[in-house]
Amino acid sequence: MGKKTKIDWADATWNPVTGCLHGCEYCYAKRLAERFSAEEKCLTFIGDTKFLSPYELEQPAEHKGKKEPYPFGFSPTLHKYRIDEPKKWEKPRTIFVCSMADLFGDWVPDEWIAEVFRACDAAPQHRFLFLTKNPGRYCHLERAGIMPKGDNFWFGATFDHSNWPGHDGPHEIPGRPTTFTLHGKMVHDAGDFYYPAYPEKNRFVSFEPLLYDIGAHIGSTGAQWHIIGAETGNRKGKVATQREWVEHIVEYSDKNHIPVFMKESLRGLMGDDFRQEFPWEV
Repeated sequence: MGKKTKIDWADATWNPVTGCLHGCEYCYAKRLAERFSAEEKCLTFIGDTKFLSPYELEQPAEHKGKKEPYPFGFSPTLHKYRIDEPKKWEKPRTIFVCSMADLFGDWVPDEWIAEVFRACDAAPQHRFLFLTKNPGRYCHLERAGIMPKGDNFWFGATFDHSNWPGHDGPHEIPGRPTTFTLHGKMVHDAGDFYYPAYPEKNRFVSFEPLLYDIGAHIGSTGAQWHIIGAETGNRKGKVATQREWVEHIVEYSDKNHIPVFMKESLRGLMGDDFRQEFPWEV
């Protein structure tokens, strides 16, 4: 954890928390964690361990002398022994925090999140990127006084058919409204729904995997950076991203002066129009 990553918009990953309960059928992290799950093995735990979900590990789990990174599969787990890792990395990095979890899922205790933020504050040489499918949690944490204020923090939201306000995409979700009432305010678009009452800076949106023409319904994302990627892997029912879907997001982004970062999964599809832009100097 924390070394070079195949995620092309970050230098490194850091996973003090692993696991997620969203249940996305296309999730690569779930496949990876379950592949290397140690739940069926006879494990040795060093130090204090909380054995009820969500799990907490003071030290790594081991099996026959080998450390097991996902001892409880994809069940939410706090790896306390990883908390101080960023402070030990002297060279500045752009770090994707919790690439193997949704740190802001409703099942994650506030204290876990606060502990992660404190570790980030202790390593100001780095840029920390967070990504969630539950960005309303940002607002809860802001009201609780937990959200950090540093310019080296970037907060993102992943949009797909399951969580785009007011539009169901190709997978119908009966009864979804086209407007929402949030904290007593009527909201109509993604920017209002995902980031109410939070400072309008250092926000980004990930359209990955891009499962339908979301750009035709984009409204306002309220973001300073857009990431676009196709679904990868070989699952049954895999969605093939169409070029025009990408173009619609790019058109909106260019009109609003928002940098666009296309994942490598789109290089062949986009050809000469492939781009990888950042909102900071590289």
